[in-house]
Amino acid sequence: MRLKALVAAAALCCSASLGQAAGLMAFEVPADVSGPALKVLQWSPCARPADTVRLGPFAIPAVRDCPIAGDGKLPLIVISHGFGGTYLAHHDTAEALANAGFVVVALNHPDDNAFNAARFDSLAALRTRPIDVRRLVDHMLGPAPAAARIDPERIGFFGFSRGGYTGLVLAGAQPDIRQLRAVCQDPTGAKCDRIPAGMVPPGEPVSDPRIKAFVIADPLASVFPNGSGLRQIRAPLQLWRSQNGGDGVAPADVAAIAAGLPEKAEFHDAAGAGHFAFLSVCPEALAREQPAICTDAAGFDRAAFHVELNGQAVDFLRRELDRRAGP
Repeated sequence: MRLKALVAAAALCCSASLGQAAGLMAFEVPADVSGPALKVLQWSPCARPADTVRLGPFAIPAVRDCPIAGDGKLPLIVISHGFGGTYLAHHDTAEALANAGFVVVALNHPDDNAFNAARFDSLAALRTRPIDVRRLVDHMLGPAPAAARIDPERIGFFGFSRGGYTGLVLAGAQPDIRQLRAVCQDPTGAKCDRIPAGMVPPGEPVSDPRIKAFVIADPLASVFPNGSGLRQIRAPLQLWRSQNGGDGVAPADVAAIAAGLPEKAEFHDAAGAGHFAFLSVCPEALAREQPAICTDAAGFDRAAFHVELNGQAVDFLRRELDRRAGP
Protein backbone atom coordinates (compact mmCIF):
# COMPACT_ATOMS: atom_id res chain seq x y z
CA MET A 1 0.00 0.00 0.00
CA ARG A 2 1.00 3.58 -0.52
CA LEU A 3 2.24 5.48 2.53
CA LYS A 4 -0.73 7.83 2.35
CA ALA A 5 -3.11 4.92 2.64
CA LEU A 6 -1.15 3.48 5.55
CA VAL A 7 -1.32 6.73 7.48
CA ALA A 8 -5.03 6.93 6.82
CA ALA A 9 -5.54 3.38 8.06
CA ALA A 10 -3.85 4.35 11.31
CA ALA A 11 -6.54 6.87 12.10
CA LEU A 12 -9.66 4.82 11.44
CA CYS A 13 -12.69 5.94 13.38
CA CYS A 14 -15.27 3.62 14.86
CA SER A 15 -18.96 3.88 15.53
CA ALA A 16 -20.26 4.58 19.02
CA SER A 17 -19.46 1.95 21.61
CA LEU A 18 -22.09 -0.16 23.31
CA GLY A 19 -23.86 1.24 26.36
CA GLN A 20 -21.30 2.83 28.64
CA ALA A 21 -18.04 4.33 27.51
CA ALA A 22 -14.64 2.74 27.44
CA GLY A 23 -11.88 4.43 29.41
CA LEU A 24 -8.98 5.57 27.21
CA MET A 25 -5.41 6.27 28.27
CA ALA A 26 -2.22 6.85 26.27
CA PHE A 27 1.21 5.94 27.62
CA GLU A 28 4.67 4.74 26.61
CA VAL A 29 6.62 1.66 27.54
CA PRO A 30 10.17 2.99 28.05
CA ALA A 31 13.00 1.96 25.77
CA ASP A 32 15.25 -0.78 27.11
CA VAL A 33 17.90 -3.21 25.87
CA SER A 34 15.23 -5.14 23.96
CA GLY A 35 13.92 -2.26 21.90
CA PRO A 36 12.79 1.37 21.57
CA ALA A 37 9.92 3.03 23.41
CA LEU A 38 6.44 1.70 22.59
CA LYS A 39 3.48 4.02 22.14
CA VAL A 40 0.35 2.42 23.60
CA LEU A 41 -3.35 3.12 23.95
CA GLN A 42 -5.25 1.42 26.76
CA TRP A 43 -9.02 0.85 26.85
CA SER A 44 -10.70 -0.33 30.05
CA PRO A 45 -14.16 -0.67 31.61
CA CYS A 46 -15.51 2.74 32.62
CA ALA A 47 -18.66 3.55 34.60
CA ARG A 48 -19.05 7.07 33.21
CA PRO A 49 -21.23 8.11 30.25
CA ALA A 50 -19.50 8.28 26.89
CA ASP A 51 -17.65 11.46 26.03
CA THR A 52 -15.86 12.34 22.79
CA VAL A 53 -12.08 12.02 22.62
CA ARG A 54 -10.53 13.66 19.57
CA LEU A 55 -7.37 12.13 18.15
CA GLY A 56 -6.41 14.40 15.31
CA PRO A 57 -9.57 14.98 13.25
CA PHE A 58 -11.31 11.87 14.56
CA ALA A 59 -13.91 11.69 17.30
CA ILE A 60 -13.84 8.54 19.43
CA PRO A 61 -16.49 7.70 22.05
CA ALA A 62 -14.52 7.21 25.25
CA VAL A 63 -13.62 8.79 28.58
CA ARG A 64 -10.01 9.85 28.84
CA ASP A 65 -8.18 8.49 31.93
CA CYS A 66 -11.34 6.98 33.42
CA PRO A 67 -10.69 4.87 36.54
CA ILE A 68 -11.09 1.15 35.80
CA ALA A 69 -14.60 0.18 36.82
CA GLY A 70 -15.61 -2.87 38.84
CA ASP A 71 -13.90 -5.03 41.41
CA GLY A 72 -11.27 -7.73 41.21
CA LYS A 73 -8.75 -8.61 38.56
CA LEU A 74 -9.58 -8.39 34.86
CA PRO A 75 -8.31 -10.21 31.77
CA LEU A 76 -5.82 -8.40 29.53
CA ILE A 77 -5.97 -8.35 25.71
CA VAL A 78 -3.16 -7.11 23.44
CA ILE A 79 -4.06 -5.85 19.94
CA SER A 80 -1.46 -5.95 17.15
CA HIS A 81 -2.07 -3.95 13.95
CA GLY A 82 -1.20 -4.92 10.38
CA PHE A 83 1.57 -3.65 8.09
CA GLY A 84 1.84 0.14 8.33
CA GLY A 85 -1.05 0.49 10.78
CA THR A 86 -1.24 1.90 14.30
CA TYR A 87 -2.95 1.29 17.59
CA LEU A 88 -6.16 2.91 16.26
CA ALA A 89 -6.79 0.49 13.41
CA HIS A 90 -9.09 -1.80 15.47
CA HIS A 91 -10.36 0.53 18.15
CA ASP A 92 -14.01 -0.52 17.78
CA THR A 93 -12.85 -4.02 18.74
CA ALA A 94 -10.91 -2.57 21.67
CA GLU A 95 -14.00 -0.67 22.84
CA ALA A 96 -16.18 -3.77 22.59
CA LEU A 97 -13.69 -5.76 24.66
CA ALA A 98 -13.37 -3.01 27.27
CA ASN A 99 -17.15 -2.74 27.56
CA ALA A 100 -17.22 -6.50 28.11
CA GLY A 101 -14.84 -6.26 31.08
CA PHE A 102 -11.36 -6.58 29.57
CA VAL A 103 -8.36 -4.29 29.89
CA VAL A 104 -7.14 -3.79 26.31
CA VAL A 105 -3.81 -2.41 25.08
CA ALA A 106 -2.87 -1.70 21.47
CA LEU A 107 0.62 -0.64 20.45
CA ASN A 108 2.41 0.99 17.55
CA HIS A 109 5.07 -1.52 16.46
CA PRO A 110 8.18 0.68 16.09
CA ASP A 111 9.57 -1.14 13.04
CA ASP A 112 6.24 -1.32 11.27
CA ASN A 113 3.79 1.57 11.67
CA ALA A 114 2.33 4.34 9.56
CA PHE A 115 4.63 6.99 10.97
CA ASN A 116 7.94 5.21 10.36
CA ALA A 117 8.16 5.07 6.58
CA ALA A 118 11.94 4.69 6.71
CA ARG A 119 11.47 1.12 7.94
CA PHE A 120 8.97 -0.04 5.33
CA ASP A 121 11.61 -1.82 3.21
CA SER A 122 12.95 -3.68 6.24
CA LEU A 123 11.84 -7.11 7.40
CA ALA A 124 13.06 -6.42 10.93
CA ALA A 125 9.49 -6.13 12.18
CA LEU A 126 8.94 -9.84 11.54
CA ARG A 127 11.41 -10.49 14.37
CA THR A 128 10.73 -7.48 16.58
CA ARG A 129 6.92 -7.56 16.57
CA PRO A 130 6.63 -10.51 18.99
CA ILE A 131 9.31 -8.93 21.19
CA ASP A 132 7.28 -5.71 21.25
CA VAL A 133 4.29 -7.63 22.57
CA ARG A 134 6.33 -9.44 25.21
CA ARG A 135 7.70 -6.11 26.42
CA LEU A 136 4.20 -4.66 26.59
CA VAL A 137 2.92 -7.63 28.60
CA ASP A 138 5.92 -7.27 30.95
CA HIS A 139 5.00 -3.63 31.46
CA MET A 140 1.31 -4.32 32.05
CA LEU A 141 2.15 -6.90 34.70
CA GLY A 142 4.87 -4.72 36.26
CA PRO A 143 5.08 -0.93 36.44
CA ALA A 144 1.82 -0.10 34.62
CA PRO A 145 -0.80 1.70 36.75
CA ALA A 146 -3.32 -0.98 35.74
CA ALA A 147 -1.12 -3.86 36.92
CA ALA A 148 -3.01 -4.36 40.17
CA ARG A 149 -6.25 -4.86 38.22
CA ILE A 150 -4.90 -7.42 35.73
CA ASP A 151 -5.15 -11.19 36.14
CA PRO A 152 -1.82 -12.59 34.86
CA GLU A 153 -3.48 -15.96 34.20
CA ARG A 154 -5.98 -14.44 31.74
CA ILE A 155 -4.07 -12.78 28.90
CA GLY A 156 -5.31 -12.90 25.31
CA PHE A 157 -4.45 -11.47 21.91
CA PHE A 158 -6.11 -10.02 18.81
CA GLY A 159 -4.04 -9.56 15.63
CA PHE A 160 -4.73 -8.68 12.00
CA SER A 161 -2.54 -9.40 8.92
CA ARG A 162 1.05 -8.96 10.17
CA GLY A 163 -0.54 -8.70 13.59
CA GLY A 164 -2.04 -12.14 12.97
CA TYR A 165 1.43 -13.39 12.05
CA THR A 166 2.67 -11.84 15.29
CA GLY A 167 0.10 -13.78 17.27
CA LEU A 168 0.98 -17.07 15.60
CA VAL A 169 4.65 -16.58 16.49
CA LEU A 170 3.76 -15.68 20.08
CA ALA A 171 1.73 -18.90 20.20
CA GLY A 172 4.80 -20.93 19.17
CA ALA A 173 4.86 -20.90 15.34
CA GLN A 174 8.16 -21.13 13.48
CA PRO A 175 8.00 -18.89 10.35
CA ASP A 176 10.18 -19.16 7.25
CA ILE A 177 10.70 -15.48 6.41
CA ARG A 178 12.56 -16.37 3.21
CA GLN A 179 9.20 -17.34 1.74
CA LEU A 180 8.40 -13.66 1.31
CA ARG A 181 10.39 -13.70 -1.91
CA ALA A 182 7.41 -15.40 -3.51
CA VAL A 183 4.87 -12.74 -2.57
CA CYS A 184 6.71 -9.45 -3.02
CA GLN A 185 4.28 -7.02 -4.58
CA ASP A 186 7.05 -5.49 -6.69
CA PRO A 187 9.67 -8.10 -7.67
CA THR A 188 12.04 -5.33 -8.72
CA GLY A 189 11.72 -3.47 -5.45
CA ALA A 190 14.35 -3.10 -2.75
CA LYS A 191 12.57 -5.32 -0.24
CA CYS A 192 12.55 -8.30 -2.58
CA ASP A 193 16.16 -7.80 -3.60
CA ARG A 194 17.34 -7.71 -0.01
CA ILE A 195 15.92 -11.06 1.05
CA PRO A 196 18.26 -13.26 -1.03
CA ALA A 197 21.06 -10.82 -0.24
CA GLY A 198 21.02 -11.93 3.39
CA MET A 199 18.61 -9.35 4.79
CA VAL A 200 16.42 -11.85 6.62
CA PRO A 201 16.60 -10.55 10.20
CA PRO A 202 18.56 -12.83 12.53
CA GLY A 203 17.28 -14.40 15.71
CA GLU A 204 14.85 -17.08 16.77
CA PRO A 205 11.10 -16.42 16.91
CA VAL A 206 9.87 -15.31 20.33
CA SER A 207 6.83 -16.98 21.86
CA ASP A 208 5.01 -15.98 25.05
CA PRO A 209 3.26 -18.74 27.02
CA ARG A 210 1.58 -16.13 29.24
CA ILE A 211 -0.83 -15.45 26.36
CA LYS A 212 -3.49 -18.14 26.66
CA ALA A 213 -5.89 -17.47 23.73
CA PHE A 214 -5.58 -15.82 20.31
CA VAL A 215 -7.96 -14.21 17.82
CA ILE A 216 -6.17 -14.16 14.45
CA ALA A 217 -7.65 -12.31 11.44
CA ASP A 218 -6.34 -12.78 7.87
CA PRO A 219 -2.74 -13.42 8.99
CA LEU A 220 0.33 -13.04 6.82
CA ALA A 221 0.45 -16.71 5.89
CA SER A 222 3.09 -17.06 3.18
CA VAL A 223 5.83 -17.50 5.81
CA PHE A 224 4.10 -20.74 6.86
CA PRO A 225 4.17 -22.51 3.47
CA ASN A 226 1.50 -25.20 3.19
CA GLY A 227 0.68 -24.71 6.84
CA SER A 228 4.18 -25.66 8.05
CA GLY A 229 5.87 -24.38 11.21
CA LEU A 230 2.70 -24.49 13.31
CA ARG A 231 3.04 -27.77 15.20
CA GLN A 232 4.17 -26.19 18.46
CA ILE A 233 0.98 -24.14 18.86
CA ARG A 234 -1.14 -25.41 21.73
CA ALA A 235 -3.16 -22.35 22.75
CA PRO A 236 -6.75 -22.09 21.46
CA LEU A 237 -7.19 -19.99 18.30
CA GLN A 238 -10.13 -18.26 16.73
CA LEU A 239 -9.10 -17.86 13.07
CA TRP A 240 -10.82 -15.50 10.63
CA ARG A 241 -10.47 -15.59 6.85
CA SER A 242 -11.77 -12.99 4.41
CA GLN A 243 -13.43 -14.52 1.36
CA ASN A 244 -11.62 -12.27 -1.10
CA GLY A 245 -8.25 -11.74 0.61
CA GLY A 246 -5.93 -9.00 -0.58
CA ASP A 247 -2.69 -7.15 0.19
CA GLY A 248 -0.65 -10.34 -0.15
CA VAL A 249 -2.94 -12.51 1.99
CA ALA A 250 -4.61 -15.31 0.00
CA PRO A 251 -7.66 -17.16 1.35
CA ALA A 252 -6.07 -20.50 0.44
CA ASP A 253 -3.03 -19.70 2.59
CA VAL A 254 -5.21 -18.92 5.60
CA ALA A 255 -7.02 -22.22 5.05
CA ALA A 256 -3.61 -23.95 5.01
CA ILE A 257 -2.85 -22.42 8.40
CA ALA A 258 -6.11 -23.83 9.77
CA ALA A 259 -5.22 -27.25 8.38
CA GLY A 260 -1.67 -27.10 9.75
CA LEU A 261 -2.60 -26.41 13.36
CA PRO A 262 -2.13 -29.37 15.71
CA GLU A 263 -5.45 -28.57 17.39
CA LYS A 264 -8.49 -27.43 15.44
CA ALA A 265 -9.12 -23.69 15.50
CA GLU A 266 -12.52 -22.04 15.78
CA PHE A 267 -12.67 -21.06 12.10
CA HIS A 268 -14.74 -18.22 10.65
CA ASP A 269 -15.17 -17.44 6.95
CA ALA A 270 -16.04 -13.77 6.44
CA ALA A 271 -18.34 -14.06 3.42
CA GLY A 272 -17.97 -11.20 0.95
CA ALA A 273 -15.14 -9.60 2.92
CA GLY A 274 -11.86 -8.33 1.56
CA HIS A 275 -8.68 -8.15 3.60
CA PHE A 276 -9.28 -4.61 4.88
CA ALA A 277 -12.78 -5.42 6.14
CA PHE A 278 -11.18 -6.24 9.50
CA LEU A 279 -10.21 -2.58 9.92
CA SER A 280 -12.67 -0.33 11.71
CA VAL A 281 -15.34 1.43 9.69
CA CYS A 282 -13.98 4.53 7.95
CA PRO A 283 -15.61 7.92 8.50
CA GLU A 284 -17.04 9.48 5.34
CA ALA A 285 -14.15 11.85 4.69
CA LEU A 286 -11.59 9.09 4.94
CA ALA A 287 -13.67 6.79 2.76
CA ARG A 288 -13.68 9.42 0.00
CA GLU A 289 -9.93 9.96 0.28
CA GLN A 290 -8.83 6.33 0.64
CA PRO A 291 -11.29 4.02 -1.11
CA ALA A 292 -8.75 1.18 -1.37
CA ILE A 293 -8.84 0.50 2.37
CA CYS A 294 -12.35 1.76 3.08
CA THR A 295 -14.49 0.43 0.22
CA ASP A 296 -15.87 -3.08 0.43
CA ALA A 297 -17.43 -5.33 -2.19
CA ALA A 298 -20.99 -4.59 -3.26
CA GLY A 299 -23.44 -5.93 -0.71
CA PHE A 300 -20.90 -6.24 2.10
CA ASP A 301 -21.68 -4.22 5.25
CA ARG A 302 -18.50 -3.61 7.24
CA ALA A 303 -20.34 -2.13 10.23
CA ALA A 304 -22.62 -5.16 10.51
CA PHE A 305 -19.65 -7.49 10.07
CA HIS A 306 -17.84 -5.82 12.95
CA VAL A 307 -20.81 -6.43 15.23
CA GLU A 308 -20.36 -10.13 14.48
CA LEU A 309 -16.53 -10.04 14.62
CA ASN A 310 -16.42 -8.20 17.92
CA GLY A 311 -19.14 -10.32 19.50
CA GLN A 312 -17.43 -13.56 18.48
CA ALA A 313 -14.04 -12.29 19.71
CA VAL A 314 -15.48 -11.26 23.08
CA ASP A 315 -17.25 -14.61 23.55
CA PHE A 316 -14.21 -16.66 22.53
CA LEU A 317 -11.70 -14.76 24.67
CA ARG A 318 -13.96 -14.72 27.72
CA ARG A 319 -14.68 -18.43 27.44
CA GLU A 320 -11.12 -19.58 26.78
CA LEU A 321 -9.43 -17.29 29.29
CA ASP A 322 -11.90 -18.14 32.04
CA ARG A 323 -11.47 -21.85 31.30
CA ARG A 324 -7.68 -21.61 31.65
CA ALA A 325 -7.58 -19.35 34.69
CA GLY A 326 -8.05 -22.21 37.15
CA PRO A 327 -9.86 -21.97 40.49
